[in-house]
Formats: sequence, C-alpha cells, structure tokens
Amino acid sequence: MKKFLWIIVVAFVLSFTQTSCNYNALVSNEEEVKAAWGQVENVYQRRADLIPQLVNTVKGAANFEKSTLEAVTQARAAASSIKIDPSNMTADDLAKFQNAQDQVGSTLSRLLVTIEAYPELKANQNFLDLQAQLEGTENRIAVERKKFNEATQKYNVDRRKFPRIIFAKIYGFKDRPYFEAAAGSEQAPTVEFDF
Repeated sequence: MKKFLWIIVVAFVLSFTQTSCNYNALVSNEEEVKAAWGQVENVYQRRADLIPQLVNTVKGAANFEKSTLEAVTQARAAASSIKIDPSNMTADDLAKFQNAQDQVGSTLSRLLVTIEAYPELKANQNFLDLQAQLEGTENRIAVERKKFNEATQKYNVDRRKFPRIIFAKIYGFKDRPYFEAAAGSEQAPTVEFDF
C-alpha cells in the first residue's frame, strides 16, 4: 500500500512539474512576443513624432503642394489611431496596422520626391536632419519588425511542439501573426535625390 501511495505521489509531482515547465515556457515566449511588439510600436511612434516636424519645416516653402502635406498628416493620424493588444493580436489586426503604416511610408515617400522641386528645402539643414532621422527610423522599423517576427516564430514553434500543444490549448495560448512584406515590396523603389 505504501509503495502504491509513493507511486501516486511521484506521478503527481512529475505531472505537476511537467505542466508548470510547459506553462512557464509558453508564458516566457509570449512575453518575448509582447516585448518585441512594444519595440515595434516604439519605432513607429518615433516616426510619427518626426512627421509634424517635417511637415512644419516643409510648410515654410513657398507654393509647396498642400495636398501632399495633408496626405502625410492624414496617414499619420490614421496609423496612430490603430492600437493593438499584443495579448489578443490577430492576423487581421496586424494587417490593418501594417496597411496603415504602409500608407504613412508611401505618403512620406511622395513628400520626399515632391521636395525635389524645392532647392531651398534641399539646402535647409533642419530638413536634412529630419530626413536623416527618418531614414534611421525606417531602418530601426525594419530591425524591430524582424525581431518581432523572430520572437513570434519562436513562440509559435514552441507552442506547437508536443506536449506543449496540449497545455497551449488548455490555457488558451494561440498562434501569433507575423509581419509580412507589403505587396510589391520585392521591387526596390527608384528614388533619386539631387543634392
């Protein structure tokens, strides 16, 4: 009888240890995804914070196309209004966020191309500094999106491994979506600046 009781206790302890290890690993991986998402939001916010400065610098140019500035401002406002809870992120949520951010990038590109017709802007040191900061921010965005996708991949793979998949289903750990390249992004845009 004592031997049977010990077997039950050992089986219970092993089962509890296995459950807690699997659960804790899933929680750790999920937190890595959330932290990576926080960094993605951080760099997109940096870009959003630079846009008003850029728009104000460009506004000073005589006869500058107001519709271009309005498009940039509207795209920024639309992108800033999209908030995602990383705990409940769906592929649709991420697609809406990504689409809005792609719109910001597109309008910024149009703005920078339009500036070619304004030599006084191209010579403005404040504009040049903002342009350099935007370029650095775009690089940071790419890096943080990559880190987010790596953390998401680690989480998704770990979540699907046996026996974690059982615990993931029991405790409600769901697959997380990835950032995907925008349609047509395999073709590098041609942008030329004459300085």
